[in-house]
Amino acid sequence: MRQLFVFLLKYYFFFLFLLLEIIAFILIANNFNYQGARVLNTANELTGKTYQTYNNIFDYFNLKENNKILAEENARLHAMIEQSYVKFSNNEIFVNDTTYKLQYKYIDAKIISNSTGKRNNYMMLNKGFNQGIRNNMAVVSPNGIVGIVSGVSANFSSVMSLLHSEIKISAKLKKNNASGTIAWEGGDYKRGALIDIPSHIKIRTGDTVITSGFSLDFPEGIMIGTIANYKLNPGDNFFKIKINYSTDFNKLDYVYVIKNLFKDEQLKLKESQHE
Repeated sequence: MRQLFVFLLKYYFFFLFLLLEIIAFILIANNFNYQGARVLNTANELTGKTYQTYNNIFDYFNLKENNKILAEENARLHAMIEQSYVKFSNNEIFVNDTTYKLQYKYIDAKIISNSTGKRNNYMMLNKGFNQGIRNNMAVVSPNGIVGIVSGVSANFSSVMSLLHSEIKISAKLKKNNASGTIAWEGGDYKRGALIDIPSHIKIRTGDTVITSGFSLDFPEGIMIGTIANYKLNPGDNFFKIKINYSTDFNKLDYVYVIKNLFKDEQLKLKESQHE
């Protein structure tokens, strides 16, 4: 206590000056409208900036949880869209007597490692066998396709990226359903090749490329990209087409693994066709 009194006595004039300044400031604010408004506005601005800074810090530390919640919600919404259902007829006579059964289930997952600069690129997800992930399941992002699951452990899975020399995805042009195949020829991670499009098909730069639905893993109509350029060499029967991927593989965070609930049934039927 004695030290406090010594401190106050030592800096007596400073505290007196500060007190008088505060009183003068209050008198000005209360007696002059313009000055009072300026004081109020300044105080409000400082308070607003303080709250904004607090909210920004709070939001930053909650980004991880918010992203997780959004990813789970998006997975549920994906499962509700028409492309995730297969239509069955209950009666051959009454055409309108139909029901829809869920065919594709979406499982959200976070990418924990990813490469884009190699000839064969992979990524790792934070979910595996225990969470329902299996080999050969399709992987997509909110902007388009990403790759195919190539390995699964209990709680993690490896994905063969679309940026891989061995990956081939059945695709088609959205405007006319002309089917082809997506492949990656290396180099630019933003671009791939669309092959097997016959020379008689009418195409244009900017045409949209989507999944064909011929694969047992990818639902029909998922975005792949748009035609960047194309050419037809003399004597060729197929176009040489470059596409811009709709997915930016250098900015991926959360993805969705697609489970085809009818895949086993479809595989058995497909195997029986080769007997």
